[in-house]
Amino acid sequence: MLLSWRGFREHARGVLHLDEEPSRLATGMAVGVFIGCTPFYGLHTLLALLVAVIFRLNKVATVTGAWINLPFFAPFVYAFALRLGEAILSRDFSSFSWASVLALAEGARAYLQVSPRQGAGDFLRLLWDMLFVASKPLLVGTGVIGLMAGFVTYFVTLEAIRDVRRLRHRRHPRPAPGDLSQGDGRRRP
Repeated sequence: MLLSWRGFREHARGVLHLDEEPSRLATGMAVGVFIGCTPFYGLHTLLALLVAVIFRLNKVATVTGAWINLPFFAPFVYAFALRLGEAILSRDFSSFSWASVLALAEGARAYLQVSPRQGAGDFLRLLWDMLFVASKPLLVGTGVIGLMAGFVTYFVTLEAIRDVRRLRHRRHPRPAPGDLSQGDGRRRP
């Protein structure tokens, strides 16, 4: 898992330069982003590798996509997903507001800033509540967010890869097969 936006950006830039079919790279990134939105925090890399192997996706692209949910984004993503899941399951969007999402995210952020010894009991209680009280709304919310984010990621990544390859081709054009006029030292008749 990456701990900085700069690190993620460097990995994503590396994916754009991989020598593989653009649609396969974009699919790997999109699946990784979906996995990165799931509530299985801490297992994203392992899940991304497992899914990449099973579905024969590019491992680098899939893992890089899974790393998009950086630790400082996680409380906001999960708070939003939980509120969205609750609203979808109850079919009542009146309680769904940005203020409730931000309040929930601030509470989750407090758990990330507490030392491990100090917050172990509180964290276990929170984990218990998430697994058995909030698990269904959280799964529904992260599923919806993950699908939307994965869909957008596919098209953004696909276009970015195509742009990178167009620029590379302009800077370093490859000679056509059978074209001997480009630097091979032979004279053309």
